[in-house]
Amino acid sequence: MLHIAERDNVVVALRAITAGTVVDGVTLASDVLAGHKIAMRPIPAGATVLKYGYPIGVATRDIAPGEHVHTHNLASTLREDFVPSNHEPRARPLPAPAAAATFDGFRRADGRAGVRNEIWIVNTVGCVNNAAERIAAAARNELGDFGGVDGVHAFPHQFGCSQLGDDLEQTQAILAGLVRHPNAGGVLILGLGCENNQMRSMLEAVGATSPDRLQYFNAQDVGDEIEEGIARIRQLAAVAGGQKREPISARELILGMKCGGSDGLSGITANPLVGRIANRVAAAGGTVLLTEVPEMFGAEELLFDRATSDGVAKNAIDMVNNFRAYFRRYNQPIDENPAPGNKAGGITTLAEKSLGCVQKGGDAPVAQVLAYGETAPVGLGGIGLVNAPGNDGVSSTAMVAAGAQLLLFTTGRGTPLGFPSPTIKISTNSDLAQKKATWIDFDAGPIALGTSTFEELEARLFSLVLDVASGRAQTRNERNGFREIAIWKDGVTL
Repeated sequence: MLHIAERDNVVVALRAITAGTVVDGVTLASDVLAGHKIAMRPIPAGATVLKYGYPIGVATRDIAPGEHVHTHNLASTLREDFVPSNHEPRARPLPAPAAAATFDGFRRADGRAGVRNEIWIVNTVGCVNNAAERIAAAARNELGDFGGVDGVHAFPHQFGCSQLGDDLEQTQAILAGLVRHPNAGGVLILGLGCENNQMRSMLEAVGATSPDRLQYFNAQDVGDEIEEGIARIRQLAAVAGGQKREPISARELILGMKCGGSDGLSGITANPLVGRIANRVAAAGGTVLLTEVPEMFGAEELLFDRATSDGVAKNAIDMVNNFRAYFRRYNQPIDENPAPGNKAGGITTLAEKSLGCVQKGGDAPVAQVLAYGETAPVGLGGIGLVNAPGNDGVSSTAMVAAGAQLLLFTTGRGTPLGFPSPTIKISTNSDLAQKKATWIDFDAGPIALGTSTFEELEARLFSLVLDVASGRAQTRNERNGFREIAIWKDGVTL
């Protein structure tokens, strides 16, 4: 069992434990699965339950030492709005900068660095999803090894028409972020012609970009859109194929950190491990992205204490409180999370889930708050908080659209999801890594088993990040062809 913080009144089972087992002088009252909580001292009804040194809820009845603490005796107590405590921000030391850390990437005309040299097809509207996928498949078949291009990929979605106002602008912002992404050496924007997301306004959302890496047309304006698309891909491949990798400082990395299908070990193994990578990248001057705003509820102090200025702190507080207001606007509770799979894995309340979730930021400073669809800066030297929901597809897509060249995705239950950027899947437990070897790239389970230290796995994971960024290694989602996007819709449909 693990006692995370000195003031905690619960511990976490690192492996399944049977009833009657005596641990640290406490006899277990029932069988307890790995990742679940056990009371280590009496917790009266109405008393606060502490984990990670912070409140995760209150006891709904008296809980005796050795009892399993979960949904049957623990309830959420999240406030409607986040009100910060009156204390000074706590600066936390980062490791020495990894000055020599580099990856072999592609230097783009706008100065940014990519870790892949792919051709992406971004469609303005869901009506041409099938056409985009057929163009990509035909181009892959024709181009073979692509002559220096890593691949041709389309990303279907269902939006771009029957949308208005801010809702349409959000869709455009995400699609424009994909068009600008440095992992794409060339981009074909495929439109239909009659959609709300008109090609002209889509190009305005994209802004200035190298004309050599961009092609676009509406399917209604040509005879055979598949043949036209393949011809445009040939032109893009001729340009992108000339791009070569070169050594680039880790300062230019933008990493998106995500957890999905979390369990009770997420905040103990994989998320803190990813947090150590966040520390390394931030110390080198790089950019780390965190999102899943509802999964900051209850853990705000842990993050916002590290804001680099009063302005950043205010923007972060406004972001979480506006998200709470978003829930209230639809008459929904703010603490309906965690999901059934999370609960099966040992997570009881949203505050508990959030406290584990934010471990992915390590001790890096919170340096900026980014709107949904906004591009993240290179060389932030800390964390950029991206405004997006917790949904795996939507939040991961938001970080890619913000410019993340790589995603580090931790999971305790497992998911095959992948995204346009290489997605390194990190399991919280070794059972999942063994069961789903075709999904998982890295196993953080040895931390719970006591067979590896954080320091050992940190070095290995950072090495994998640089290998993937340099093209020396592929992630499972790349090998499996799992590449999806999801767009946050919050408006009427015509």
